[in-house]
Amino acid sequence: MSQRSDPDALSRPADHIDSVEPAAPDRPTVDGGPGAASVTRPKLGPLGWLRFAWRQLTSMRTALLLLLLLAIAAVPGSLVPQRSSDPNGVTQYFTDNPDLAPVLDRFQLFDVYTSAWFSAVYLLLFLSLIGCVIPRTKHHFEALRARPPWTPARLSRLAGYTERPLVSTDDLDTPSPAASATRSAGEAIDRAAAELKRAGYRVERYDVRGEPSVSAERGYLRETGNLVFHTALLGVLVAVGIGGGFGFSGQRVVVEGQSFVNTLAAYDSFNPGRFFDDTNLDPYRLTLEELDAVYETRNQQAIGQPIDFTARVSVQGQGGAPTDATVKVNEPLRVFGTDVYLLGNGYAPTITVRNPDGDVVFTDSVPFLPQDANLTSIGVVKVPDGLDEQLGMVGFFYPTQTTLGSGAYASSYPDLVYPVLTLNVYQGDLGIDEGTPTSVYTLDPTSMEQLTGGETGVDSIELMPGDTVELPNGLGSVTFEDVSPDAGSDAAADVYSQSVSRFASFDIHDDPSQGWVLAFAVLILAGLLVSLFVPRRRMWVKAARRPDGTVVLEYAGLARGEDPGLEEAVRAFADKHAGKAQDGSAD
Repeated sequence: MSQRSDPDALSRPADHIDSVEPAAPDRPTVDGGPGAASVTRPKLGPLGWLRFAWRQLTSMRTALLLLLLLAIAAVPGSLVPQRSSDPNGVTQYFTDNPDLAPVLDRFQLFDVYTSAWFSAVYLLLFLSLIGCVIPRTKHHFEALRARPPWTPARLSRLAGYTERPLVSTDDLDTPSPAASATRSAGEAIDRAAAELKRAGYRVERYDVRGEPSVSAERGYLRETGNLVFHTALLGVLVAVGIGGGFGFSGQRVVVEGQSFVNTLAAYDSFNPGRFFDDTNLDPYRLTLEELDAVYETRNQQAIGQPIDFTARVSVQGQGGAPTDATVKVNEPLRVFGTDVYLLGNGYAPTITVRNPDGDVVFTDSVPFLPQDANLTSIGVVKVPDGLDEQLGMVGFFYPTQTTLGSGAYASSYPDLVYPVLTLNVYQGDLGIDEGTPTSVYTLDPTSMEQLTGGETGVDSIELMPGDTVELPNGLGSVTFEDVSPDAGSDAAADVYSQSVSRFASFDIHDDPSQGWVLAFAVLILAGLLVSLFVPRRRMWVKAARRPDGTVVLEYAGLARGEDPGLEEAVRAFADKHAGKAQDGSAD
């Protein structure tokens, strides 16, 4: 290194040193011109490229981009039904969109959260956060143990720079013991160090060329909050990834008056985690006593809009007494380690089929799937035994039946005002004798003969609660049961508010990571608040000697990042400290 001696150096500090040696005139530059050293750029080998890729992956910018990408990747999970939470919805989606659904399924859009591309983003974010957090944590601990930096030679270049005179005993007409404490600059600096320490700064006293100073810094809690935020985010990913493997999610449709027992065979659909063991299921019984639905009746612009759904249930553990509880939308029931969510509801007409001799061959409350906001619903009845041939019926249920201009039926209101059930009857092979699993909500008519509706020329069977109609070809009869408590009274003839059973679709969810996720979420919020509102700053106080022999106290600060309050903080401290020095007060 060489010290500058050219005339331009007069405008630079006396201790300025060039960062590089001047190049020889005969040495070529990078571009081939004279006056500079040549530079040979090294080539990156396989290991070098791996290091480069790792550094790019573990940068904070990449972590933020991956977090944004993960949020975007989760969007399809809310646009199309998922097999893990709504398998019936997936089946219906395939029925309604036979061309689009296979394409979406090829890209795993019905299994978004377990898809290969979502898992790839998830794992890359996991690795990126690890690569970000570990080096930063190591650097942060080293910074906490390090001494505050040396006081800069020229504080006037820093933010909030201000000066205050140092009053000595020679300037006082009546010296006193209290005023004598300010005679030396060292005592003023000691007092500044004590005040800064009380204000929460880490302080270090320096003395360079007879000029005492104190260097102080604080705000490391900001970086601590930042690390807590990213570590907790990493914890959420771990908790969701591992904890979800020990949980399960299952769905069950329960009709009013019927029960569900928490066993593996009782679920309509069941999605266990990778590490789930069915022996861990807590046995309990959940009975749907009643499903209350409230619809808008006053606002003419929103007639029929749902206001509230409440499933009134009773829960009984093994060997215990039943207890009453309620399940509402967004208000799950926590019972025996599982969360019970109310996903949907609808009507379940009770249908009875009798053979020609009057013997009951089928009776059940059959859930009908809603097709619109007014609960026009479709359902399937299958009678495999008891008749000469297997019987299938596709039914349409209208809670408040009305006739459109085309002559087709529809429902004009979701509650039971004028309930009507229509049935199209099929006779033949139901396709269930070979043991092939089929959905209870669909009927394959390819091996069956249609007896009513469609192009048969025979009207569909039409029923209201309590009606019985003969089946075609002398197959027997079908009855739409009236299940209201006073169905046998005359007053019930025009009242249908309780004449049809309702069903509730429950999602039973067990996630042992919920507590951990909540704890990490609280840490994420706390770390984010700390990192946003705690400023990281440094402050220096120095007793500088001027060429005329006077000594002044110099104050300045430096912030890491935006700190609009820094200059005001420096001035306030200078006024407080210099004021004590002038009036001779001591702590």
